[in-house]
Amino acid sequence: MESITHSVTLDADKCKGCINCIKRCPTEAIRVRNGKAVIMSDHCIDCGECIRVCPHHAKKAISDPISIINNYKHKIALPAPSLYGQFKSVRDVNIILTALVNCGFDDIYEVALAAQTVADYTKDILPGARALLHGPLISSACPVIVKLICVRYPGLLDNVLKTITPVELAAIAARAKAVKETGLNPDEIGVFFISPCPAKITASKYRIGYDGTVIDGIFSMSEFFVKLLPIVEKTREPKGLSVAGVRGISWSCSGGEGSAIGESLFIAVDGIDNVIRVLDEIENDKFTSARFVELGACPGGCVGGCLAVENPFVARARIQRMGVELEEDKNTNSVDNSCLTSKILNWQKTPEYNSILRLDADRSVAMRKLSEIENISGTLPGIDCGSCGAPSCHALAEDIVNGAAHESDCIFKLRERMSGLFHEMAELQEYMPPPFRDLSNP
Repeated sequence: MESITHSVTLDADKCKGCINCIKRCPTEAIRVRNGKAVIMSDHCIDCGECIRVCPHHAKKAISDPISIINNYKHKIALPAPSLYGQFKSVRDVNIILTALVNCGFDDIYEVALAAQTVADYTKDILPGARALLHGPLISSACPVIVKLICVRYPGLLDNVLKTITPVELAAIAARAKAVKETGLNPDEIGVFFISPCPAKITASKYRIGYDGTVIDGIFSMSEFFVKLLPIVEKTREPKGLSVAGVRGISWSCSGGEGSAIGESLFIAVDGIDNVIRVLDEIENDKFTSARFVELGACPGGCVGGCLAVENPFVARARIQRMGVELEEDKNTNSVDNSCLTSKILNWQKTPEYNSILRLDADRSVAMRKLSEIENISGTLPGIDCGSCGAPSCHALAEDIVNGAAHESDCIFKLRERMSGLFHEMAELQEYMPPPFRDLSNP
């Protein structure tokens, strides 16, 4: 995996050095050193779990400032479907979309519309893809899942659906549509995504499966919500801007993608811990109950993203209510056919295998390190208390072998060492040189 700048970052001034984040990180990407958390870039998958659990708000997601929309002549907003569930008492999607226009955008392109197109394409290629695979096809809609597979389950990369994400297709289609309607050059048109999670922020800047970027700016949903809420509350006569149906907006909730595809044998799993359990079973050939697996790192799906505002269960109920009121004809694909080429829809490259379990590029060195890690780990207490600043005793053993920690960082090993030192000091305290020693009491 290429070296990237992550959206998830640490505010060292707020960090108290507690161990909440290291215990929740699914890739053991965080250590506490010198009283502060340290994020290991090559392990981080931008899942946002550390943001979710940090009691001191020391973890945060870096997004673009809203002011960058002023750098473009024509500004297009790409609202994630999960945005629709963030507002109380809003039953009409058009109110939210109209408020976005009144926020300074010239046009809106719903990510939900592109989601319906991706669902149709997935439905078409699913039988052929399944025939070539051992095990189920795994959705690539959630960038956390793809990154998690790259670092922990590289053997499952072949099972990942190698198609464009709805937000990327929406960005490409929105720009193409604007070029036709305005006559402007593509670089004069700004396309901006409102994201419910840090993983989508990072993936928009460092695309998975493609080179280059198609989005000009990414805004945190929680930050943008503050600007948008008062405008939504004042909107009384919304414009008819919504073109997506329930198939599209349901992608924001766990199970929405599988339902939109129309696959009967699919399962939807949300929450990073549940996802890891399912991936473990797939990797060990214990999972044979589905042909398509929809995995979402956040609880409840994208509505549970750590940058969303509303409770995910409440947001999901609102989106389901909106879906009931949408016309049936909105469920069809209306993305311009020029944007539906194989080059756009299919990945141009497969992400690199970057296993966090790989100890060294040289296999003999890696085997030696593994042996040392197992030996050291066997001497540690095995209670994974986190007092050493590592998430587990095994992680501490790895850090020791890699030269990033010392065995005495374990408080129990330090206590053993101190006990031994005290015993030696007691013996030295009673020591008498031979000329003064009582030979009758050696």
